[in-house]
Amino acid sequence: MTSKERILCAINGVPGDHLPLTTWSFGFRPPKQLRWSNNSGEVKFWYSKRLEHIHTLPHTWSLEDDFRRVLAWHSVGVDDILDVSVPWGIDPDVTYSDFVIPVGGEGGDGQYPVMVRDYKTPEGEIRTSVKKTGNEAEGWPVQPSSVQLFEDYNVPRAVRHLISEPADIEKTRYLYMPPDINQEKWFDQRMSEIKKFTEKHGVCVQAWTAFGMDAVVWFSGVDNATFMSMTEPESFGKLIDIIAKTDYARTELAVMNSGVDMVCQRGWYSSTDFWSPGLFDQFVFPHLCKLTELAHAHGKKFGYVMTTGIEVLGPHLADAGVDVLYFVDPVMDNISCEKARELFGNRITLVGGLSSVNLISKDFRQIRKEVREAIEVLGSTDRFILHPVDSIFPDTPWESVETMIEAWKEFR
Repeated sequence: MTSKERILCAINGVPGDHLPLTTWSFGFRPPKQLRWSNNSGEVKFWYSKRLEHIHTLPHTWSLEDDFRRVLAWHSVGVDDILDVSVPWGIDPDVTYSDFVIPVGGEGGDGQYPVMVRDYKTPEGEIRTSVKKTGNEAEGWPVQPSSVQLFEDYNVPRAVRHLISEPADIEKTRYLYMPPDINQEKWFDQRMSEIKKFTEKHGVCVQAWTAFGMDAVVWFSGVDNATFMSMTEPESFGKLIDIIAKTDYARTELAVMNSGVDMVCQRGWYSSTDFWSPGLFDQFVFPHLCKLTELAHAHGKKFGYVMTTGIEVLGPHLADAGVDVLYFVDPVMDNISCEKARELFGNRITLVGGLSSVNLISKDFRQIRKEVREAIEVLGSTDRFILHPVDSIFPDTPWESVETMIEAWKEFR
């Protein structure tokens, strides 16, 4: 079987030649024997085009590097999936200006410089400002040099979130819009390049098309978003509708392309860490149902990321028509494989079963234990993909990854 055939078997609940193992690379440092060189020199860290448009990488990472990462994983027996991030539009009448408030400056911060972006929209001006704190250790995505619309760095470092009051909401509809003609052409060209590779090597493709509640938190911050959902539900609903409209358009662009096998929605900020089941059903569920219906109407699968709270909200995802749930985490979400099987059975394909925390800590015995238990308990459903949750990172040791691969080959 090809890697694509094996993964699609797991998504469809059909027995394959063996259970798949996949990983996501978020700055993973591979061993020397799996490295290559590009125009910037030796590629010491691996990434994914899933991060395109929403993260700033510390090193050059081209589509060709994505291809070589896939082939490198295949060389050691591991399956891999190619990601494409679908772009979004901005109203042509929008302009913006950037400037920096120095440490201690008016409207700034006493410890860090503050980067500011002022947008001018047809509905008026809107400002967002973020502390410039510097970067993490080597290999991690870096803080951009100006304030970006969507960026995880913005959430904890914001001095002023883009949406700080309900009056800001209407202005955002001009900043997150359906892809324009140039972006549609870019996506078609990207998929043309991807299809040449995937058809030759049998690789599955997933397109990242929907932000959902992640966009809400990027726009508003955690506290503002949760308070608004309870105290200003009508205004909050308008924000959700703005995001959902563009999410739908991005998804529609992806599902109409023959090279896409699955579309995915980000949901890192959609779990019970942020929202009650009632709020999830009110604001997320209806739009999610529309997206899964759209995907299925075009013969595509639909994946959703939720790293915590799946015991409570996971069944809601299955009810909405989600085909693949990223992730089942036995450590950070404290959900056992037995409980996951009890909750989902054959309703949804589960990805995970292994904690990246144990990989980082080099707990080889626990790695083997988690791999064995996950395969024994969830492998029998034929709807399971083994995967370290949620990624492997710059500080993930190769020895741990190697232990994971060896255990998977032994127990699968």
